[in-house]
Amino acid sequence: MKKKRRDLVLEHVEITDAGSEGKAVGKYNNKVVFVPFAVPGDVVDVEVLRQKSSFYEGRALKFHTLSSRRVEPACRHFGVCGGCKWQNMSYLDQLFFKQKQVLDNLQRIGKVDTAGASPIIPSPEIFNYRSKLEYTFLNKRWLTTEEIQSQEKFDMNGLGFHVPGRFDRVIDIRECLLQKDPSNAIRNSVREYALSKQMTFYSVWKWEGFLRNLIIRNTTCGEWMVIMVFRDNDPPAITDFMEYISRSFPAVNSLYYVVNDKRNATLYGLDFIHYKGNPWITEKMEDISFRIGPQSFFQTNPVQALTLYRIARKFANLKGDEVVYDLYSGAGTIANFVAPVCRKVVGIETVDRAVDDARQNAQLNKIENAFFYAGEMEKILHEGFIAENGKPDVVITDPPRAGMHESVVQKLTEIAPQRIVYISCNPATQARDIARLGDFYTVSKIQPVDMFPHTQHVENVVELCRK
Repeated sequence: MKKKRRDLVLEHVEITDAGSEGKAVGKYNNKVVFVPFAVPGDVVDVEVLRQKSSFYEGRALKFHTLSSRRVEPACRHFGVCGGCKWQNMSYLDQLFFKQKQVLDNLQRIGKVDTAGASPIIPSPEIFNYRSKLEYTFLNKRWLTTEEIQSQEKFDMNGLGFHVPGRFDRVIDIRECLLQKDPSNAIRNSVREYALSKQMTFYSVWKWEGFLRNLIIRNTTCGEWMVIMVFRDNDPPAITDFMEYISRSFPAVNSLYYVVNDKRNATLYGLDFIHYKGNPWITEKMEDISFRIGPQSFFQTNPVQALTLYRIARKFANLKGDEVVYDLYSGAGTIANFVAPVCRKVVGIETVDRAVDDARQNAQLNKIENAFFYAGEMEKILHEGFIAENGKPDVVITDPPRAGMHESVVQKLTEIAPQRIVYISCNPATQARDIARLGDFYTVSKIQPVDMFPHTQHVENVVELCRK
C-alpha cells in the first residue's frame, strides 16, 4: 500500500546548505529537501509535510549526526518562534551562508563575476540590536508541548509573535533577546496588567477584544517610544492603560495609542494619538539627527545601518559637485546622510508620510540641498522631472524586496548616470536587476552587510559603473 504523504519519512538526509527562507537544505533521491531548524552538517530523518515534483518540505524527526556548526540557542522560545531561525548555528557560519547566498545569486541570476567581492561585515551585536518590535495580543496562544502533556487548563491569552503560518495563534513571549531592556520588562508588565484587570485580548475569528498590539521602539540615544493599539475606543480604559505604562516606565519618552476597529491589522491611514511625552524619539548618525515618529520607517538595526550608509557613501565616490538621486528614499536617511558631500540630492519615495519625515529631517539638520518628492518611481522619473532637477551623476537605489520595477531599470539605462549604488535586502531581485543593467553597467564592488544576526536576511551593496 502506498504511504500517505504525511506518513512519508526520508531517512538519513544530509543537510548541506542553509536556504534563503531560513530553512536548511538537503537532498534525497535528487530532490531538494527543506527542513526548518536543522543545521548544515546534520544528518536527519525528515517527516514530509509537503511534497512537490521537485522538492520536499518537512520537519526533522530524528537526528543521527549533529553538525559541528551547531551552538546552543540562547532563546527559550527557539524552535517555536520563527524569528531567529539560525540561532542554533554559530555566528561565523551564519555569516558564511549569508555571503554564499549573495554570491550564488549574483553568479547564477546576475551572471556577475564575484571574485572581487568583499567579505561580509558582521554585526557588532548579535543580540539586543533591534530598535523596533511589534507584539500581538490574542486570546489563542500557542501551548508548549509540556503544557499539552500536562492536560491542565491554562489561560489562553497571549502577548507575543505570531506562530509561523498561523495568523490566529501567538507565542506568549516571556523573553526576547533582540531588543535591549526595558523592552522585555515593558511587554511582560503590560501583559500582567491586562490580565489583572481582566481585559480582553483580541480574537481574529470573532473580531472582538480590547487589546490588539504593542509596539516598542528605541534609539541608540537611549530614547524609548511605546505605541498601544486598541480595538475599541473606550476612553476611560485607554486612559487607565496609558497611565499605567507612563507611571511604571518613566524611561519611555514618547507614548502613543491607536484605535483599530478594522478586521485587518494594518495601521495605515489610522490616527496615532500622541498621549504623553515627546512626539518623537531621536536617532543620530555621525552629525545628523533623525526624528522618528510612530509611523516613521527607520532601519531596525541602527548601528549596522550606519555601516551600510557609510558603504553607500563610499561607493558613490562623491567629490562635492554631483547631482545624486536617491530612489526609494524612505524617511530620507541616505539622502540626508550624503547631502553634505554632494551638490544636490533628490529623494523619491512612494509613501507620502515618509516624504514628510524626510523633509522634516532635512530641516532639522539645516540641510538645504536635499529635495524630496512623493510618487511611484516608474511614473515620476520622466524627462520633465529630470530637466527640472538635473541629470543625476550618481543614483543610489534601495528598493523593497521585490526590487526595482522593470520600467525603472529601463529608465536608468536611458538616464545613464555614471555610477549606480544598489542596496538590497533581497539578493535574488538585486541580481535580476543587475542582469537587466548588464549591457550598460559593470559591477565594480560588492559588499554584503549582516543587519539581522540569527536570521537568513542579508543586505548587499553593489557599485555599478557605466561601461
